[in-house]
Amino acid sequence: MTYSYKKKPIRSFRDLDVYARTLQYALHLEKLLKKVPLFPNRSNASSSALSIPLAIARAHSLHFSDNISAHNLLEEAMTHCNTVIVYIEDLRGMYEKKISFEETEALIKDYLAIRTKIFRLQKAWDTPKKSS
Repeated sequence: MTYSYKKKPIRSFRDLDVYARTLQYALHLEKLLKKVPLFPNRSNASSSALSIPLAIARAHSLHFSDNISAHNLLEEAMTHCNTVIVYIEDLRGMYEKKISFEETEALIKDYLAIRTKIFRLQKAWDTPKKSS
């Protein structure tokens, strides 16, 4: 049996699931960082988290005209996912009494999963489109 569903058209970067989710994850990280205002890597963690949706938005703008640059921006977004995970693990290690393991582990899993989705998006954009 074959199932089909109607996909929502992508009219802007805001329609991309990876953009919306990474923005949501960055806001979640900000809430965690507010619990520990003296975290030494606070600024770096926040910047890295916001760099992900920013790179996705920029990549969406370029993928029709400059696929190589779009590819590189998605690669940058995936790199920032890894960087944010390192900052979350550092945060968890330094403030284990103020921040729950479960909350940080869930956010780490979210970043790992979204990294895979960004990779799939990158591969989809690399595939030549069939002309109608």
